[in-house]
Amino acid sequence: MNMATRKHVHEEVMPAGPERVFAALYTPSAIRDWWSVARAVVMPQPGGIWAAAWGASEDDPDYVVSAVLAEFDPPRRMVWRDQRYHAKSGRLPFEADFVTTFEVEPHPQGAVLRVTQVGFPTAVVADDFYAGCQRGWRDTFAGMRRHLESTPSSSHLRATPVPGL
Repeated sequence: MNMATRKHVHEEVMPAGPERVFAALYTPSAIRDWWSVARAVVMPQPGGIWAAAWGASEDDPDYVVSAVLAEFDPPRRMVWRDQRYHAKSGRLPFEADFVTTFEVEPHPQGAVLRVTQVGFPTAVVADDFYAGCQRGWRDTFAGMRRHLESTPSSSHLRATPVPGL
């Protein structure tokens, strides 16, 4: 039996070219800056991993998100599957199979960054989490914009070749 789901799409024009925007999605030091995470680990390759933790305690983080990089196609597309979500406050009150897609496209003012999350249950029990994700992506994109504006394009966060690609 398939459960009815909904999706969320958020996109904004970022003040940098596609290569810099995409590099910020998988470079751990950039992720720490724009997403305010305490730690990030990324194996940037198809079948690799993307993981981040929030909170002061490495041994007892407030939140952890991890995913398998089902697609990794710099500087255009990254897809997370097999996502895991942990919150110190407890489990989500519903089951879900989220897929998150990041797409980057050239734009005259830099690049369009689009995130599409699918797999949110339509049940009322998921409404608060869905609304939180909508707010969260707006805040996260604001953090990405601040990061790109404050980081020189010649910094170490330029797109670098990914081994094996």
